[in-house]
Amino acid sequence: MTTPRPATPPTPPSPFDHRMAVHSSDEEFLGTALSFLAEGLNAPDGPPPVAIAAPPKLDLLRDTLAADAGPRVVMIPHTDWYTGSAANAIARAAGYLATHAGPGGRIHLLMEPDWGGRAGRSARESAEWIRYEALANLLFAPYATTALCVYDTRTAGPAVIAAARRAHPDTEVYADPLLVAAELDAVPLPPPPRDAHRLPAPEPGAIRGWALARGLAAAEADLFATAVAEAAADPVTDVLLWGEAPSCVCELRTARRVADPLAGFVPPPAAEPAPGQGLWFARQVCAYVDVRDDVMGTFVRLQYA
Repeated sequence: MTTPRPATPPTPPSPFDHRMAVHSSDEEFLGTALSFLAEGLNAPDGPPPVAIAAPPKLDLLRDTLAADAGPRVVMIPHTDWYTGSAANAIARAAGYLATHAGPGGRIHLLMEPDWGGRAGRSARESAEWIRYEALANLLFAPYATTALCVYDTRTAGPAVIAAARRAHPDTEVYADPLLVAAELDAVPLPPPPRDAHRLPAPEPGAIRGWALARGLAAAEADLFATAVAEAAADPVTDVLLWGEAPSCVCELRTARRVADPLAGFVPPPAAEPAPGQGLWFARQVCAYVDVRDDVMGTFVRLQYA
């Protein structure tokens, strides 16, 4: 496991402008989106604003935008942007800013998570996206990016919208991102099954062999074994494995506490995840990476899918 970075203070003023809007009809969406995109189009020396939304809503925007404005708005289906875990979305946003944003990260992004797809498929998955929304306030704090996250009540339920309000500074219920993350981590994880397979050490070959026997394809077993090795702290006192493909799980127990709640979320300089990036690599590969403290120390639980 990489050396934890100091936690980013949540209180200093940030150039990152993180907003939220809720709508319940196509007409409300258009009104919000057109106003925001016009702000981006009129921003001095700003790059083209970006609309990341459901494909039918992008069609509405194309039909409504003026002939001169439409070509100047970048439109990306959210089914193409949000293709993996919340950690993958952080990587995609960081990469887009590095490639397309103006000086200081200046750009306008209209963003609609795919609540009808992966983000909304379970309470656990939705919680990870709320974590992403909250930690974005810290991870992108240095950037002069303006992001408007739009929530459609027809696809995002009341509980999701209520939780999302706490992750956006322009709402009256905004909460410290670290508090939001801590509350999510306070929800207990299911205990390991009694018949979990135990290893003396997180040896990649042994983990790969176990994953193959549980049904992961060879390439997936390689990725899972590498992710476990990247997440492994020194010394690891216990290694447990359980589950069947694709939901293979490995839990690593260590006496050393991970003090940084942003560990593994801070994008490294390299554009693509690669071995040697510790928890960042593990979070990019696995659907879930949980780092929890208890009376015995810290455990890191990785679930491939």
